[in-house]
Amino acid sequence: MRRAPRSSLLLAAVIAIAAAGPRKGHPTRADLEAAEQAHAAELATQQQAAARAAAAAAQAQQLAEQRIAATARLQETEAATEAAASRMAELQHRRQDAEAELAARARAMQPLLPVIERLSLYPAETLLAVPAAPQDTLRGLIVLQGLARELQHESAALRAAQASLDAATAAVAAEAPKLAAAETAQQQEGRALDQQIAAAHADQTAAQAEADEAAARAADAAAQADTLRSMLAALDAQRRADAAREREEAARAAREKQAADVQAAREREAALTPVTAGTLAAAAQAKGQLTAPVAGTVFRSWGDPTDAGPATGISYHAAPSARVVSPCAGRVSFAQQFRSYGLLLIVDCGGGYHAVLAGFERLDVKAGQDLRAGEPVGVMPGWEPGAGNRPSLYIELRHGDQPVNPAPWLKATS
Repeated sequence: MRRAPRSSLLLAAVIAIAAAGPRKGHPTRADLEAAEQAHAAELATQQQAAARAAAAAAQAQQLAEQRIAATARLQETEAATEAAASRMAELQHRRQDAEAELAARARAMQPLLPVIERLSLYPAETLLAVPAAPQDTLRGLIVLQGLARELQHESAALRAAQASLDAATAAVAAEAPKLAAAETAQQQEGRALDQQIAAAHADQTAAQAEADEAAARAADAAAQADTLRSMLAALDAQRRADAAREREEAARAAREKQAADVQAAREREAALTPVTAGTLAAAAQAKGQLTAPVAGTVFRSWGDPTDAGPATGISYHAAPSARVVSPCAGRVSFAQQFRSYGLLLIVDCGGGYHAVLAGFERLDVKAGQDLRAGEPVGVMPGWEPGAGNRPSLYIELRHGDQPVNPAPWLKATS
């Protein structure tokens, strides 16, 4: 004979007791109603908390999408700034070249100036100043004629160099207002985006704060590594250790029947996993899944020669103070100073892939933060066209501990 479920027997017993009337030491109907009301209130509270969590997650996603859209608008403005700044830099170089040529021409003519002046004032006396045989005098006349032609040529070249300098100077002056207008528009868009980023940081939840703290500890430990490769290995090892520790804590609490501790441990373990699914899968093929990290121009490609050997990433030139975005969805593994890289950002893109970016003046994200592709992560340094070395942004894609060519993974930009 099939036995009735334990819960059904308990319910029947409670009903029988309630029907028999109150007895000392047993719950009354009022007690049962109060318990039911308390249970209903607890369920309502849980539902409200779940609804608030869902609303907060939806709002966070909406705000992230707004930041991505704002950054896309900003990058359109930065593209105009980059074009104007590049033209200005080229014109500045042309002006510098013209100034150098003009100075060289002037130095070349400097020794001849006394002769030119004497010939212009006393041509016959200069020619006949030294008594000589007729053939020597004739030879001197021929030399002077050649010298006169050379002087005419040098004078024409000097005038051309001056004209080139004047044209370059005028072009720089004409281009300057365009660059200033583009930079003003970029700054306005940038300030609006910075306000959104600040608001997002202020809305960080306590649950995310725990994950951020764990990620920060892992990043601080990884920062002690000597190389990028060993640092990535340390980050991965720390992440695995944290997840294992939380699983063990959840199992211990389950054995001890401490439901609250089980739930807390599971929440901490879940916080170690990115909320946003990573862009790349372990077996993914390169087909333009990644977003270009900056609106700029590639000036050094994968495999190009560098002082350290063939390049293992891609380097961009961009507008002054250009905004940098995450090339993938995932979680920030590292966001701080590291060796000669300066400010370094590493994003876990999923599938064992990490995007490594360097060349920042400012980082706007921190370790443990979840990102969507195209979300703003920092700002490049400013620079003056034609003045000194131009800053660059470096991006490297790694699968495990090996760099791979990021070019096929990046979406084509218009």
